[in-house]
Amino acid sequence: MNKQSIIETTKLFVKDSLKNAEGGHDWFHIERVYNNALLISKGEDVDVFIVSLAALLHDIADSKFHNGDESIGPKVAHNFLKEQDLDAETIEHIVNIIANMSFNKSLEGEINFTSKELEVVQDADRLDAIGAIGIARCFNYGGFKNRELYNPEIAPNLNMSKEAYKKSTAPTINHFYEKLLLLKNKMNTKTGKQIAEDRHQYMEGFLEQFYAEWHGKK
Repeated sequence: MNKQSIIETTKLFVKDSLKNAEGGHDWFHIERVYNNALLISKGEDVDVFIVSLAALLHDIADSKFHNGDESIGPKVAHNFLKEQDLDAETIEHIVNIIANMSFNKSLEGEINFTSKELEVVQDADRLDAIGAIGIARCFNYGGFKNRELYNPEIAPNLNMSKEAYKKSTAPTINHFYEKLLLLKNKMNTKTGKQIAEDRHQYMEGFLEQFYAEWHGKK
């Protein structure tokens, strides 16, 4: 088995599959998560091949764009990996990572699978949701869904169930409090935690500036 060849084939498959994707969940998001995952892997005892494929395939069919159906992504990944003649154990591990890494899974303790590889890919994905790029992605998706930037009369919901989170139409700023600012304390790895700290501070500074401008103070 030529692992690098399979990785390159996977990249081509993902690029083609996501060529019309929303800007925050397109190939460039995948590429950033993949690169983050490789960086984090340097400090962890993990199977880099599994990490690589899981990172590349983690958003191959994001439930947000498939009527909330969380089964499609793992199925697409499974079928693709079978075509690469990978062994069943490797395929199962990668599919389990994809099925269990999303933020909404943690809202009701649904995660029923753990591995060091999952922790690495999950951290890599969460890093792309915070900091400057996280802010850009957040507002891009809010615009894609035609949501308000901010509405002082709509407070963030800090105790959402998984279903409420998936169905939320709240202003984009609320998403910082409902997810983005929570991610720093949900990181798994040493490298992930270090990078998240800096990106978290950047988001706090952005929010301070946002409210100052909103209220005409700066």
